[in-house]
Amino acid sequence: MNKIAVPTVDRLMFSATIVVIAVVVIPLLLLPEQMSQWMRSAHQTITDNFGVLYIWYAIAVFAFLVWLAVGRFGSVRLGEADSKPEFSTISWIGMLFCAGLGAGMLYWAVIEWSYYFDAPPFGLEPHSNQAAEWATSYGLFHWGPLGWSLYCLPALAIAYPFYVRKIPYLRLSTACGSYLPNGVDSHRARFIDFLYMISLIGGTGTSLGLCTPMIATSFAELTGLSYSFVLEVLATLLCVLIFGASAWLGLRKGIKRLSDINIALALALLLFVLAVGPTLFILKMGTNSLGVMLQNFVRISTYTDPLSSSRFVEDWTIFYWAWFIAYAPFVGIFVTRISYGRTIRELVLGMLVFSPLGVALFFIIFGNYGLHLQMNELLAVNSIIQQQGGAVAIAKIIGSLPLSQLALAAFFMVSVIFLATTYDSASYTLAAVSTRKLQAGENPVRWLRLFWVFGLVILPVSLMFVDGGLKVILSVTVVVSLPLLLVGYLMSQSLLKMLRQDNPQA
Repeated sequence: MNKIAVPTVDRLMFSATIVVIAVVVIPLLLLPEQMSQWMRSAHQTITDNFGVLYIWYAIAVFAFLVWLAVGRFGSVRLGEADSKPEFSTISWIGMLFCAGLGAGMLYWAVIEWSYYFDAPPFGLEPHSNQAAEWATSYGLFHWGPLGWSLYCLPALAIAYPFYVRKIPYLRLSTACGSYLPNGVDSHRARFIDFLYMISLIGGTGTSLGLCTPMIATSFAELTGLSYSFVLEVLATLLCVLIFGASAWLGLRKGIKRLSDINIALALALLLFVLAVGPTLFILKMGTNSLGVMLQNFVRISTYTDPLSSSRFVEDWTIFYWAWFIAYAPFVGIFVTRISYGRTIRELVLGMLVFSPLGVALFFIIFGNYGLHLQMNELLAVNSIIQQQGGAVAIAKIIGSLPLSQLALAAFFMVSVIFLATTYDSASYTLAAVSTRKLQAGENPVRWLRLFWVFGLVILPVSLMFVDGGLKVILSVTVVVSLPLLLVGYLMSQSLLKMLRQDNPQA
């Protein structure tokens, strides 16, 4: 009787990543002030000197994906010609949504408008009606098709060789095969995968660094406890336990079930806010925001603010593109795993149309409810953010709803599960990259998935000790994303070369 082969750990990738985490975390703990200053300086240097590259990279990726979807390769299936999708369309879109955005999106959906209302683009007067229009429109742009295209490129570039060419490696280097003459076990491939693992650890550090205070503050508001660092650590441990359990259960029993539950709960919460809040204002402002964003899509896609020193583009658009680029390989690997049997057109449509529409619901309903409170002087959202931070403002906004305890409880649960599914997916992809060979349908070993659940938490917890808070967390993302711009170019060219070779008559 033949034994079933068990995927084995890639010891080199596993060990190298552990060493780098230690090299980064130890200085953060021993020299927090110096590390804070260095991170901020690196952030400003990169955004000032390379920011325009991020702008053009996002535009180029979006155009490339649209061309693929509408062109002759759109009907190419990720799998055999007669293969069927593993998951239903609803579950598939739910997992796309939870893995790609999660609790980070929830954080910004509630309060992103307030930063633009205080410091609007284009030199507009703060707190004016024009500032309010742009404040509710710019978030839809940042989390719209251009941002999602940064996720979609690696998803396609990895999924095609994995499912069509049967390359048994669920790694970022799989997407660059045309430029790896010695295969995915070569030194070049190892370096690309190493970049991915570091970027993911930095990118997830941003999500946990943003969302843990939000979860802890919501819990404090719900229970009447005082917010403290200890409560923040306990919130982190709660999330670790949940996505550790999900990682142990696996893709179908763990991540899929959490995603399905969370989508249903999140939609119920959105409908509640729409029903009990200023319904007409939310609908009218949301419609107007979509119009402003669509009418000015080209302008804001290419906006670089060259004649002033407002740093609006550097602090927002370039940061978002850097965050999404750092996250993109992780999302790509996870989307590959759940997209067997889909066509290229389906994948592009799901990630560039349906997912942004789902995000728009959160920004329109949560964001415009918060704006209504600010403009009608029912809650000084901007002042709360400046004095107490964004996490407190979010808890106050949700707590201002009718049935506030019920609303806070639902928001707390949605936040925790969003964060859990995001980290569960991240631990899955890290385990996949640090596994030697992984055939279609196979999963990394359980202990490795569970190990990365805890490994991912080390950096963001360390960042809690660093002076500078949110700014330092955002800086980490920008720093780790820069090398992936080159990898993105290699992925697109490699994918195009494979498609042309395999489908000469398409």
